[in-house]
Amino acid sequence: MAGEQTAISDGGVLARAPSGGLVLGAIASVQLGAALAVHLFASVGPGGAVFLRLTTAAVVLWVVWRPRLRVRTRREVLLTAAFGVVLAGMNLSFYSAIHRIPLGIAVSLEFLGPLAVAVAGSRRRIDLVWVALAAGGILALTRDGGVHGLDALGVAFALLAGCFWGAYILLSARVGRAFERGTGLAMAMAFASVVALPVGVAAGGVHLLDPSSLALGAAVGMLSSAIPYSFELEALRRIEPHVFGVLMSLEPAMAALAGFLVLGQQLGGREVLGIALVVTASIGASRPPAAPIDV
Repeated sequence: MAGEQTAISDGGVLARAPSGGLVLGAIASVQLGAALAVHLFASVGPGGAVFLRLTTAAVVLWVVWRPRLRVRTRREVLLTAAFGVVLAGMNLSFYSAIHRIPLGIAVSLEFLGPLAVAVAGSRRRIDLVWVALAAGGILALTRDGGVHGLDALGVAFALLAGCFWGAYILLSARVGRAFERGTGLAMAMAFASVVALPVGVAAGGVHLLDPSSLALGAAVGMLSSAIPYSFELEALRRIEPHVFGVLMSLEPAMAALAGFLVLGQQLGGREVLGIALVVTASIGASRPPAAPIDV
């Protein structure tokens, strides 16, 4: 733990890593953690898995960044509290989704949130093409009669998670401007774990204290929150936002791969096409407008 804290807090190892590699590493870590979290559902349910994930991440990030509440204004504390509510809502809805539908499809549906944020902030006509592609992808993923017979509630949870993800992007930018390093994230993660506490206890009960559940929950917390958020924080110091967005657009495909390798979730041709359309739309929406040509 001491070595990890030093590496993150002084930027040593992470500062020397390529920015693109950090983002790709974060994506792989998040999706591997999500795939492992599915194995927790039988014992503690999605709510218990979220609580264990958020609590582990909160403890690690608090130790790493050591935020000081006394020097913060009421407005700053409320900002991190709102961020924490969004983090808890995003994770609870997403884990409820992957409890019911395949991981790759859930992430593709959830990615509509970031896509909506990217398109809403743009005035380019080409973005209508990306919206159409994304809509085609969603139809391919959710059309009745599919291979998996998608659970309607699972689809609804994934779309809800997308709404929270969009809010996460907007609040994350505000927290990043208001706080130095990762102190705001650490505070928000602590708030998120408190929000998830009643849901986690109701779902997991005494099984939350099982050594196997604690160990797997800690692994999920590190893989899905502490490691990727630290990677992304360092990458965003050195990488253009649109480049970050393009790289993050690979997340649905990485989720499908993690679901196949860890959970044995196979996708049919229609589902693969749907994911490909969402990824293409996300990449297109994340690209910056072309610079005017001097004549």
